[in-house]
Order: sequence, then C-alpha cells, then structure tokens
Amino acid sequence: MDAALAPRLAERHAQARYRQRRTADRAGAHVRVDGRDVVNFCSNDYLGLAHDPRLGEALAENARRFGTGGGASHLVSGHLTPHEMLEQRLAWWTGRERALLFSSGYQANIGTIAALMGRGDHVVHDRLNHASLLDGTRLAGARLHRFDHNDPAHAGRVLAELDPSRARLVVSDGVFSMEGDCADVMALAGQCRARGGWLMIDDAHGLGVLGARGAGTLEAQGVSADEVPVLVGTLGKALGTQGAFVAGSQTLVEALIQFARPYVYTTSLSPALAGATLTALDIVGDEPERRAHLQTLIGAFRRAAECLPGIRLMPSDTPIQPLLVGRGGEAEVLTLARRLADEGVWCTAIRPPTVPRGSARLRITLSAAHTHADLDRLLSALECHCRTRELTHG
Repeated sequence: MDAALAPRLAERHAQARYRQRRTADRAGAHVRVDGRDVVNFCSNDYLGLAHDPRLGEALAENARRFGTGGGASHLVSGHLTPHEMLEQRLAWWTGRERALLFSSGYQANIGTIAALMGRGDHVVHDRLNHASLLDGTRLAGARLHRFDHNDPAHAGRVLAELDPSRARLVVSDGVFSMEGDCADVMALAGQCRARGGWLMIDDAHGLGVLGARGAGTLEAQGVSADEVPVLVGTLGKALGTQGAFVAGSQTLVEALIQFARPYVYTTSLSPALAGATLTALDIVGDEPERRAHLQTLIGAFRRAAECLPGIRLMPSDTPIQPLLVGRGGEAEVLTLARRLADEGVWCTAIRPPTVPRGSARLRITLSAAHTHADLDRLLSALECHCRTRELTHG
C-alpha cells in the first residue's frame, strides 16, 4: 500500500499542492504557532466566539449536567435535553417549523441531498459550490448539473431542460467559502418557482454574520423561509462551537430523520457543545456590535487592499476576503504566505483542487476579535511584499 501511495504524494509535492497541518495553542484571532505569537487571519471564527469564556463556562456546566458525549445516536438514546432545546432555538432563529442537528456540515449536506434525491433525479449546482454538496449528489446517485457561478438565469435555463417528472433540486452556497461573495437567493428562488424546482441553500458562512439579527444571507436579502425549503447552517464558524443543522418544514425534518443515513447512523453531537451553542446564540442576539465592528474591519481592509499592486482583491462584502496574487500560481501564493508568516501573520495559501487551476489565493478571513492594530499589521506585511515584488519584477 505504501508503495502505491508514495508516488501520489510525490506528485502532490511537485505540484506545490501538498497540504500540511500546523498546530496552534488555541482557537481565535491571536494564537501561538510553532513557538511564535501570530495574528490568525485564516479562521472561520467570524464573531470571535471560539475562545469566548462564556462558551467555555457553558460547555463545562452542560458537561457536568448532561455528559461529554451523547452515548448513542439520536434515534437510540442519544437525543438529550440540550439537543432538543438547540433544535427549537435554531428553528425559531431561522424562521422554520423545525431544525435537525447533525455532527458536521459535511454530514448535513451529504445526508440531506441523498435523502431527498435518488437515481434519475437532478441536482443543479452553482459551479463553485462546496465539495460536500457535490459529494451528496454523487452519494444519492442523482444526475449532477452545473450553472455558471452566481448566474440564476443560467440555473433557470438548466432547470428548464430537465425532465419535469423527476425531482429537481437547485443547490447553492449562501456565502461562497473561497470567494466570499453571496448568492442571489431571491433570484434563484424565482427561477425555482417558475420551473418547479426545489431550492437548498447552505448558509454555513452567512449565519451569525449577515442580517440585522445575524440570521444569515436570507435575512440580509429579505428572502422568506417559504422561498427556500431547505436551509443548512453550521455551528463551528460564527457560533464558535461544532456541528450543523438543517432547518425547514415539519415534513422535511421527519423525512431526514427517516432517510438521512449520516443522521441515523452517527452518535449524536456532544450535549455539552449543544448547550454551549445556546449561549453563543444568546451572544449573537445580545451583542450586534460584534457584527458592526466586523463590517468596519471589512470596509477598512478593502479600501487599503485595493491599492496594493500585483494583488487582485476579489469582490466580497463578507469576512472572507480572497486575494489573487500575480497570475494565481501556487508557488507565488505560497511565497506570500511564508512572508506573511515571517511577519507574524498567519494566512493559509489556498490552491487547487480546492479552487480552480490558475486561481491560487490567500483566503484572508476577518473576525470581530481582530483589532484595528491587527488589521494594520496585516496590511503593512502585504504592502511590504508588494514593494519587494515590484522591485524584483521591475
């Protein structure tokens, strides 16, 4: 086996696409990595809750009361009081009849699509959807179709060409994880309404961040729950804990309980984490200033980064701020990531196959836990790299 795997690993090295882990001492905006204090600009902890002491206290208290593990799947004996309370709260927050907890966003996506669709059915994806959404379609055995990124009209044309006697599901991220831009959910809903398709939105990167109450992309765009029958969200990004959920109608949730294999055959989420997430939801509701500060940082970053030579800032009004470096080559973006690390700024290079060939990038993510001084440190390091690059290529 090792002899068969070694050439594949060597090829990945040669392509400058070899993935490596680094160990941090904690989650958050300010961490210690490899013995050095760095500012973390590659975390999805958008509201700075992953290391909030109130969540730690809630986690400990719920662990003492309900245990650290669920002990079984939800359908055996692992559905505990904090799970039920969290599902009810998530349903209320998103304006849905019910919500169902999953142990991860990946499980939520593959489980939901595979439960709803079967062989001969059709799933229509935005071309830049997350891998878990594509994998769910493959697991279902459904036909996979793609429409041009953020082009609802093209999605409608694809839908119109499909057999209306078969189930047809349109799937899109709410906020695209590698681009930072938002789907036009209202327009997608209109195409589905006109063509008889269902709509599923994975709002992993919008919930907690967008909207007046932090309820995500749909709230920010004024889209009603009726327009999007299937909504997926995660707990491990803006909410600072772990796990995921699917929200929708009573019928949808009952169907997932019966047919979503990653739900049926997985030990339930830690009840302590479920309890901590309830505290996170309290903070999201009670402290809108976190979102306000985050939006201030986003605006300041974009105004400064747009002036940097040799770097292209992709269009995004969310905490995800991708920078294309030079011609988007893997070696060049790796060089920039290393130089930033030398300045105490941690930002991971994103390379194919995670993003399309020729579009390697720095995926900078901002957090409410960042200060303006942190942002100045990032911008100073980027500016220094750009000056060096201009001298080298001049």
